[in-house]
Amino acid sequence: MRFSRKNDIYFIDSTSVPVCRNQRINEHKVFKNIAERGKTSMGWFYGFKVHIVINEMGELINLQITKGNVHDTKPVEALSKGLNGIMIGDKGYLSKTLKEALMNKGLQLITRVRRDMKPQIITQSSSFYLQKRGIVETVIGHLKDFKHLVHTKYRSTTNFFMNIFSSIVSYQLEENKPNLGLKVRLEM
Repeated sequence: MRFSRKNDIYFIDSTSVPVCRNQRINEHKVFKNIAERGKTSMGWFYGFKVHIVINEMGELINLQITKGNVHDTKPVEALSKGLNGIMIGDKGYLSKTLKEALMNKGLQLITRVRRDMKPQIITQSSSFYLQKRGIVETVIGHLKDFKHLVHTKYRSTTNFFMNIFSSIVSYQLEENKPNLGLKVRLEM
């Protein structure tokens, strides 16, 4: 198994993993009392969330599975354990207490601000990486589209977790992962 390298730049995001179609939530029995309803920017779902942290080379650093109704900020401290540098996330990770807790551990959390918030002062390099945050969306899309992270016909909880595990292992073993193409710059 190939291990990912911890660098100083990380990207974080989460994605929904529905276990059934919304029309069948009331009849669904496999994940009854386990899965929860959650909401994303794309709408409501019933299932789980997969939270991932990647480096700028598209390699998975850490991963956590939570119920669908868990807020994105809850698993960040566990996901960032042992990491130093900067972590770039979307507006779902806006939290002053989280930002301070991560800063005390040596990890700076950078997000965009909402319209009603004061603008924050960030360095030019942090601004560059904030513009490149789409790499984590690309990795999630790759996991969903090519590694079949999501399908809605789970017959058992074991099948569900084995599907997620096999998707992640398959992605980690892949040679050409989506990346920022900064390899030359980092080696200088």
